[in-house]
Amino acid sequence: MVWTNPLHHLHYVHFSIVASEVVFGPYIYLSGAYSYVCMVSAVIIMMNFTIKSKNRLYLKQAFLFALSNIIPCVISFLATFKVLDLPITATPIGFIATILLHGYSISKLNYLSITPIAMQHVLNWISDCYLVISEDKLILSYNKPFYDIFGKHYNIKENASLLAYSTHENPEDRIGIFNLITSIDSAYTTRSVITYEQSIIIDKAKRYFMAEITPLIISDDIAGYVAIFKDVTRIKESMQRLQNSQNQMMEKERLASLGQMVGGIAHNLKTPIMSIAGAANAMEGLVEECKMSAGNQEVTPEDYEEMYHEMRDWLNRTREACAYMSDIISAVKGQATNMNASEQAEFTLEELFRRVLLLMNHELKTNKCNIQIDNQTDNSVVINGDINNLVQVMNNLISNAIDSQKHSAHCIIVVTAKIENNEIRVSVTDHGSGVPADVADKLFKEMITSKGAQGTGIGLYMSNVVIRGRFAGTMWYQKNTDSGSTFGFSIPYNNSNNDENLEEIGYEN
Repeated sequence: MVWTNPLHHLHYVHFSIVASEVVFGPYIYLSGAYSYVCMVSAVIIMMNFTIKSKNRLYLKQAFLFALSNIIPCVISFLATFKVLDLPITATPIGFIATILLHGYSISKLNYLSITPIAMQHVLNWISDCYLVISEDKLILSYNKPFYDIFGKHYNIKENASLLAYSTHENPEDRIGIFNLITSIDSAYTTRSVITYEQSIIIDKAKRYFMAEITPLIISDDIAGYVAIFKDVTRIKESMQRLQNSQNQMMEKERLASLGQMVGGIAHNLKTPIMSIAGAANAMEGLVEECKMSAGNQEVTPEDYEEMYHEMRDWLNRTREACAYMSDIISAVKGQATNMNASEQAEFTLEELFRRVLLLMNHELKTNKCNIQIDNQTDNSVVINGDINNLVQVMNNLISNAIDSQKHSAHCIIVVTAKIENNEIRVSVTDHGSGVPADVADKLFKEMITSKGAQGTGIGLYMSNVVIRGRFAGTMWYQKNTDSGSTFGFSIPYNNSNNDENLEEIGYEN
């Protein structure tokens, strides 16, 4: 319009370098009003954003931006409406302030820097979701992954209050927003990083995110918050697969151990069964003898008393044999249950050792091993948990002790139980070949064995899992000074509140 003004004179009817001689055309008023509205609107928008964000860096940038616009705008207004007698060069000179202030903002305050654009591209490229929130819970910025996952699901938009998304007809659909608001409040109160796990259903599939809320503290004032959401769905799925694999391996180990014991248990049951059969034959003979002697004058009451005494003796032997078989059946039944099944109850170490000896008796005799039980506790010492789990652990330790002494002339195993440092310590000592140093360093950390192809290392590894998970205890190993090794476990003596211990270490059945 200025270049073509000589043709239509809409901008200037008469132009002169002397301000008093300038005559404006009708278009100058429309153009001027539009320019003033744009400049004032830019200042208002910039200051409004800065006031909401409460960021000191943004505040400085916005102040200089507003000042650089206001100075030439005021000068132009005064010159245009001739409020002051200013030369025509006043307005161009006023833009020198704009150049200086913009130059300072760009050089010192990174105004109009390309860094935020580059950072936005980087943040859009990473898989983690991020969200920037002001102190008043105003949504300032987020990256593309956040919008694709959370933004579309909750219809989140920039420059909107987070609180506006917490009101919904179905509160369950806004649990993620509630958790985020609560965590922000906690971060504000504690002035520390808040971490929690958030799940969300997307396309009928459940995904898990680890959320981390970090307060942005500038000069001891919280200017806003950064929320990072890391997708841990694959990690949780991998952990679940790992747990399932461990459960399967534990079950295979349990069944393999149970299979080895079945032959010995069958052999152990032969003795009481034969005893009962012999007692039945003897009782049958005594009954026939009583029937035949009925009415015989030569048979005295003392003879009948003697026969009754023999019957009682055979009955007592039968009861003992039945009790022995009942104990074996109970022990086997406990081992036949799934290792993941847990029945909490109190039991003594005597009961533990008795079951272990019943199950391991045949293997000990077959390998000509002598086992010595040194129980330095009394019956008042009880353990809270599933006795079958500890029986499996003890069986594994004793079986390993037998294997380590297969080539020894004398196989001796010593089981010791005592209370030390407010812990119940149970150890199994052998005098075998010991454990190599490279294997000892990895014990309880991974499945490793010194038996070569004859072992897998899963038994000791899973025993450690059981002790830690079911009894909140620890397993340990030490090398004997003379020969052999000592394996054992320690359980808190006052562990009657075992459920709390399980929660502390995060064990799940």
